[in-house]
Amino acid sequence: MKYSILLIMGLITFNGNAQKVFTGAQAIVKEEFIFRSKKVPFPSCHASTLAETKEGLITAWFGGSHEKAPDVGIWVSRYAGGKWSKPVEVANGIRNKKTRYPTWNPVLFNTGKKILLFYKAGPSPRKWWGEVIVSTDQGKTWSKPVTLPEGILGPIKDKPVLLSDGWLLSPSSTEDHGWQVHIELSGDMGKTWTKSPPLNDPGKISLIQPTLLEHPGGKVQMLCRSKNNTVFTAWSQDMGLTWGPFLSAGLPNPNSGIDAVKLKEGNYLLVYNHIACEPGEHWGNRNILNVAVSEDGVLWKAAVLLENDPDKDSEYSYPAVIRTRDGLVHITYTWNRKQIKHVVIDPSKITPRDFENGKWPVD
Repeated sequence: MKYSILLIMGLITFNGNAQKVFTGAQAIVKEEFIFRSKKVPFPSCHASTLAETKEGLITAWFGGSHEKAPDVGIWVSRYAGGKWSKPVEVANGIRNKKTRYPTWNPVLFNTGKKILLFYKAGPSPRKWWGEVIVSTDQGKTWSKPVTLPEGILGPIKDKPVLLSDGWLLSPSSTEDHGWQVHIELSGDMGKTWTKSPPLNDPGKISLIQPTLLEHPGGKVQMLCRSKNNTVFTAWSQDMGLTWGPFLSAGLPNPNSGIDAVKLKEGNYLLVYNHIACEPGEHWGNRNILNVAVSEDGVLWKAAVLLENDPDKDSEYSYPAVIRTRDGLVHITYTWNRKQIKHVVIDPSKITPRDFENGKWPVD
């Protein structure tokens, strides 16, 4: 692969300029593709999700002709015995013989007894609704879809978080009246839900696709994708019931999805695109994908450079990240809309570096 060759040479192209930048590559344990593009029936794929199972891992994504096409379904692959299984379509938007809607943004969550797979179905993000299917055999077979209650969309992109008090917090958002984030809460592992009011004013800050981190002392942190050129963060002091104001997290965001996870060591890890939009623009490039770490969720440092392509038409985006029982970090993400890539990171081998005037550090 081009990325690996450049690493061996020690010459990395960053933002179009050839220079030796900090990669943190020593922390990468493994990198692989989930499937072979020529052996799957969908030419385009996006928005992966990831969970640990008793047998290994399970991942899902949406795939079809292209995003928004009616033939886009939810596909699943399981990792066991050292390899990924052949992708299988487990859900779609078929309503009857004449009507089929695209599906979107699957999100996996393992309750311990069963695996929930949330996803969205509908003509567009402004008009979609939430559905869920369930597996009781580690993802081998799935139930028929159930539509979530009216007003409940489920986790919109990133995984729910089971808090230490037993409540399941689902990070969600809507796009039909501007971009707004909210929280959906369940005290019975997703059987019933309550919903917070919108947490941001889209006239001031446009936010979607939040990810959540639990901190000590009943605190929960939210980090969000935005149209405002930066990752935004807000804090709850009461286990996600109420939230404070949104402020910049000090990291760029080109209007692209992010995801975060709490590490076994008590630190925090964020996967995102460390690149800003052009002045006056609300959409940026996604040709760089990065990992940052923090001890408190406030001060973030550069950790690992996952992708760095001089071609601005390349896309590495929509990461999903989890920490498995062995302490390793697993990341999946969209690779040029043609593949889902899986990367394993050993957090103990991360050597954080300070950002240089907000830019990714150079060696």
